[in-house]
Amino acid sequence: MPGWTSREAHSGCPWTRFVNWDELATVSRVPSSPPTVAPRSIRASQALWERAQRVIPGGTQTLSKAPSQFVDGVSPKFLRRGSGARVWDVDGNEYIDYPMALGPILLGYDHPAVTAAVVAQIREGTTFTLMHPLEVELAELLIELVPCAERVRFAKNGADATGGAIRAARALTGREHVIATGYHGYHDWYIASTERAAGVPAANRALIHTVAFGDLPALERALGEWETAAVIMEIPAQTPAAGYLDCALALAHRHGALLILDEIVTGFRYALGGAQELFHFAPDMACLGKGMANGYPLAAVVGREQPMRAFEEIFFSMTYSGETVSLAAAMATLEVLRREPALEHIWARGGELREGIRQLAASASFGVDLAGNPPRSAIAFSDGQGRPSPLLRGLFLQECHTRGVLFGGPIFTTYSHSERDIARTLDVVAAAFERMEEAHREGDVEAHLQGRPPDVVFRSHTS
Repeated sequence: MPGWTSREAHSGCPWTRFVNWDELATVSRVPSSPPTVAPRSIRASQALWERAQRVIPGGTQTLSKAPSQFVDGVSPKFLRRGSGARVWDVDGNEYIDYPMALGPILLGYDHPAVTAAVVAQIREGTTFTLMHPLEVELAELLIELVPCAERVRFAKNGADATGGAIRAARALTGREHVIATGYHGYHDWYIASTERAAGVPAANRALIHTVAFGDLPALERALGEWETAAVIMEIPAQTPAAGYLDCALALAHRHGALLILDEIVTGFRYALGGAQELFHFAPDMACLGKGMANGYPLAAVVGREQPMRAFEEIFFSMTYSGETVSLAAAMATLEVLRREPALEHIWARGGELREGIRQLAASASFGVDLAGNPPRSAIAFSDGQGRPSPLLRGLFLQECHTRGVLFGGPIFTTYSHSERDIARTLDVVAAAFERMEEAHREGDVEAHLQGRPPDVVFRSHTS
């Protein structure tokens, strides 16, 4: 690749070893008042769901928010408002929220600094005939904060950013094959690799190849088999082995490919510079989104100057890429992260939550798998033989939701989660585990469910 310098693999790179995240935070929890189960009506949620199914294909705009991902018949279906770490459903029920809109809410709902910036910008204008100064100002700020960023292009969704990065890599290298690790959005180039590929041309399926995170031999084999434009990698809810990311970058370069880091989830959550800063790693390009604007729709592709020059040739142009409200929200969000101990708070509260759950799980007869690290966790359950149990998961969600704690897929702590919120949550988790223990020992978990257990969006997914 003309003018592009490859890096050789470090000697002694680890191949498949993973390290567990050692939590520094510990929690000595004194139970607060016992978590009661007050009657909770979801009648308004159910009525809206019936209406939604008549006018919206599938009933939802986002599959991960669908009733099938929770306990249909027990869990709320529609949320009306949020403040800090709490949300209220359309029936007026209050919850401590942990999915936090699937990750975009980093500071908390209706954060004062972000809301003030948004309101002020709305009064000045949301989108214009020409460019706006915020496009330059936010790009400069991202270059200051993100290790690999020397140039920036904005978009609205994470899938826009990953799609743009792949198009740029293909243009730069003159190649078409892509190797993916993780989830990268709904566009044809990636979704062709999943079982939800209806309507995707077969040509796309032939150009996308997946490998598991951490499997360097598999990555090297794939790079040797296909003339690859890019390796695009999402860091899942686990810590990479020492040297893995640098080895992956060196392998990609050795085979003439770029390495794109998908930081839609990890950007600004793990550290101000994202996973790049935390793990001391700089890819060729990175995709950012979610927490960057605390809930406002904004994404970005950032990267080194030379690979980013491809954006001067490819078509990557959208009416709302420079929409000013989201840009203002991002400026305000990043200023809070720079000036206040928001990330320290997120790590501390997340560590307390994880340590508390681990302590509660230690005596359970069923399996509890707590993946991730303090800012981003995921919990899974298995039966006594180690088999995944959607019924136990459903019972956990049911018991937490009826007690006012909204768990779902990912678990994100925010700047707004307080020590009291964590203590209350752990009391609720303890009550849920007690009910799950009873059901598991009886051997009939389903009998304790008051609704349909959750399903999954993807039944097979490389991460």
